[in-house]
Amino acid sequence: MARLKAISPEEATGKTKELFNAIQGKLGVVPNMMRTMGNSPALLEGYLNLSGALSHGALGAKTGELLALSVSEKNNCDYCLSAHTYISEKLVHIDVDSIVNARRGVTADPKTNAAITFANTLTAKRGLVNDEDVAAVKAAGFTDGEIGEIVGHVALSVLTNYFNNTANTEIDFPVAKPLATIEA
Repeated sequence: MARLKAISPEEATGKTKELFNAIQGKLGVVPNMMRTMGNSPALLEGYLNLSGALSHGALGAKTGELLALSVSEKNNCDYCLSAHTYISEKLVHIDVDSIVNARRGVTADPKTNAAITFANTLTAKRGLVNDEDVAAVKAAGFTDGEIGEIVGHVALSVLTNYFNNTANTEIDFPVAKPLATIEA
């Protein structure tokens, strides 16, 4: 059962209504996470702005989704795992094996693997990476700007993971459970 209320688009007013209208226009629906974030228009707007900015970054949609899958797995966020599994497969057209591998923290492409490894290191160390961690991702060919984007993607995932785990947001995507519960 949800701990925070998801606002229906029909109930929304003011800034929340304005943001919901924009989401509805772009996606055709207002997902439950955004409906729940709508309780705080500042949070919803901040999430949308960061997500939108990163979507135009150098890393691209595929890498962004793989990072979100890996971080969401580490943070046991059923909502984000479900959303990003669906988005990765249906919208970004990432194959199922690559999705599962990203959730495990690995990928066949060495450069993408370095990004996922760095993202998981950031998550595990709560951002307190060292010179060797940064040198490893640079050695894989990432620029300072791209490393900044990886940090941004991790921050976005942590925001949504923590929010959905706090809210116990009702999943409105096909459910994807953490691998630990599936592979145990």
